[in-house]
Amino acid sequence: MDLRSMQHHDRSEEVDVVVVGTGAGGAPLIASLAARGLRVVALEAGANSEPGEHTPDELEGSDINWMDERLSGGGTPTAFGPNNSGRGVGGSTLHWGAFSPRPDARDLRLRTTTGEGVDWPVDPAELTGYLERVEDFVGVAGPEHYPWDPSRRYRMAPPARNASSDAMIAGCEAVGITATDAPVALSTEDRHQPHFGLRQACVNSGSCHQGCRAAAKVSMDTTYLPFAVAHGAEIRPDATVTGIELDARGRVAAVVYVQEGRELRQRCAALVLAAGGVETPRLLLHTGLANGSGQVGRNFMAHPAVQVWGRFDTPMRSHRGYPSSIISEDMVRPDGADFAGGYLMQNLGVMPLTFATTLVRGGGLWGRSLTGAMDDYAYYSGAGINGECLPSEGNRLTLADETDALGVPRARIDFTAGANEDAITAHAVPVLRSILEAAGARSTMVLDRTAHTIGTCRMGDDAATSVVDAHGRSWDVPNLWISDNSTFPSSLTANPALTIMALSLRTADAMLAA
Repeated sequence: MDLRSMQHHDRSEEVDVVVVGTGAGGAPLIASLAARGLRVVALEAGANSEPGEHTPDELEGSDINWMDERLSGGGTPTAFGPNNSGRGVGGSTLHWGAFSPRPDARDLRLRTTTGEGVDWPVDPAELTGYLERVEDFVGVAGPEHYPWDPSRRYRMAPPARNASSDAMIAGCEAVGITATDAPVALSTEDRHQPHFGLRQACVNSGSCHQGCRAAAKVSMDTTYLPFAVAHGAEIRPDATVTGIELDARGRVAAVVYVQEGRELRQRCAALVLAAGGVETPRLLLHTGLANGSGQVGRNFMAHPAVQVWGRFDTPMRSHRGYPSSIISEDMVRPDGADFAGGYLMQNLGVMPLTFATTLVRGGGLWGRSLTGAMDDYAYYSGAGINGECLPSEGNRLTLADETDALGVPRARIDFTAGANEDAITAHAVPVLRSILEAAGARSTMVLDRTAHTIGTCRMGDDAATSVVDAHGRSWDVPNLWISDNSTFPSSLTANPALTIMALSLRTADAMLAA
């Protein structure tokens, strides 16, 4: 993004707020605070770029992924890198798929309604108000009629369907499942974004996960961050935070970071960590802060995200067009289920390297079986889920003995899917298979996987069992706040980005009120 006219703050000056991270958790808050006149400095570990610098090449496009080594263990280890972590001004929104369902109100009251998991300390109606604010500002496209919430309205028509989308619609109709065009955070018509300019209508290139060259897909560097900079915020790219300094009262006084090989220090009156479900707890464990409850790093969650792919007789070319344009919420609370919560369903379209990687990781294909499947790549179409993951203290992030190039211990994440997650996957596979077979697939294969990094610094109403309060404020360090998916008490069935942005606005309002 264009930072040439950006205001600069002296490092010796005490700014009002330092924000670590410029993705979905940081950018809306940065914009809100700057618009109210606060002096805000954002520190981003990744580089700054313009939309036109993105490339559809999957190998070259990995520059917007967090590719630093992380150690992954447990019974069902989570894959990191392009799967769930971004790096650069804009964070993970540079590479996300823009699939933007709202969370179901019942998921926020999971404990009350199912006896499992935990309830969120957030009123569903209040959260909906913030979700609507995000949708209005960034632009979310969707169907004229949303079957599971008839009162909902989207300002832009959904993107054009591709063959994979048509197949899922046909398959769902055949087996009696309701499906429709999904809410997606991209422009389907030319749109003027305040302080950024023209965001062109989506051209259906299919390379959303490599960054959007046309700025059609919602990304923080084309929406909230230009607004923030126009209102006086400063963004410092290539600035990796390694330490936090406290004053004699136990409050944050300064942030230590490395930029261009130099260790620097920025004084601040308040600090917001918005580095995501891995880097935020990693930094807190490294500095020994905000962990009076012992909950930092605990309750790591990853959505069950099994995929079923069908081989069709006619070319599907699912990589063409917007990759995941169809949704079904029929299984958010399926009848007669033996598990808590449920799952969303969506059609799938992926680029070839991503498909091959999933065949290896999720399907165990190697050698001729792998090359044979890739020979038929153009004939495959898929459907997948995003399911509830219950929090478990045994699924946690800790610090490894290894350190990175800056001397900070690497993160180790141990995750084992529980009985509830296994039951969701077992329920979903035959449903997904029936959809694809009804659409005309002559054979199917199941690829097991998880998605997203959630939890690790949960919010709550009790300082003994949570890291931050209901607005993201640390129980232990009063001028330290967290604004990212690490604060989620449970995973929800909805993809997290839209909710992260909404909570970011909510935390900003709480900071202003404080």
